[in-house]
Amino acid sequence: MDAIDLDGVTKAFRTPHGTYTALHDLNLSVPASEFCAIVGPTGCGKSTTLSLVSGLERPSVGHVRVGGQPVDGISSEVGFVFQNDAVLPWKTVLDNVSAGPRWRGASKREAVQQARDWLLRVGLAGFEDRHPHQLSGGMRKRVALAQSLINEPRVLLMDEPFSALDVQTRSIMSNELLRLWDLTKPTVLFVTHDLEEAIALADRVVVMTAGPATVKDIFTIDLPRPRSVQEIRFTPQFVELYHEIWQSLRSEVELTYTRSMTALEVV
Repeated sequence: MDAIDLDGVTKAFRTPHGTYTALHDLNLSVPASEFCAIVGPTGCGKSTTLSLVSGLERPSVGHVRVGGQPVDGISSEVGFVFQNDAVLPWKTVLDNVSAGPRWRGASKREAVQQARDWLLRVGLAGFEDRHPHQLSGGMRKRVALAQSLINEPRVLLMDEPFSALDVQTRSIMSNELLRLWDLTKPTVLFVTHDLEEAIALADRVVVMTAGPATVKDIFTIDLPRPRSVQEIRFTPQFVELYHEIWQSLRSEVELTYTRSMTALEVV
């Protein structure tokens, strides 16, 4: 059974100027424990796809299933790491990470112990009493990962989680993500604009068309694991995969750019 299944999904939104269709007849299945990355041009509906899987949005047409069950609301089995971290600024690091187990019924003692274990795993032991404003961007992302993974989600949705980080920190966090993913092996659906990041992390890379988006191509990333994100980019296999996927993605990026320039000329 696939962990994620989108079958003939179309998603339209009402706007002051009419109806905007973000996704059209999208079909995608992601097996359990797979790391799947989604790439596509800006505004093509990648984040909307995650919202449908999470239950934050409902499809206009088609079906969305997680673990074989229809998605009819937000599920405790699905974790979501947003582009902007969702840490609570008034709470300490320990309180932020332990909040999930507390909301799920764990005792305070049990939740705190789980949180300390996960903070150790993400390299934040000793920072339990800090508040988010006292942390670097990379450390805040570690808190966000611990917040999600402590709940042992079957599915982990990630919407450009490292886009605001500098290049060096981004590489470090990518390696940390792979290490943490290997601990519990949730199914990951990872949205990114960075094709190198997608190839370095994923088992498969899905290329989406310019909006209204559908799946254009799916590429298997047959690079060995475990991987070093910094080192694997220099291998011949990586370079070959990059060129192959970019040939598929480039036309969609160019189409989106052409559309945006035409719209500016009309204005």
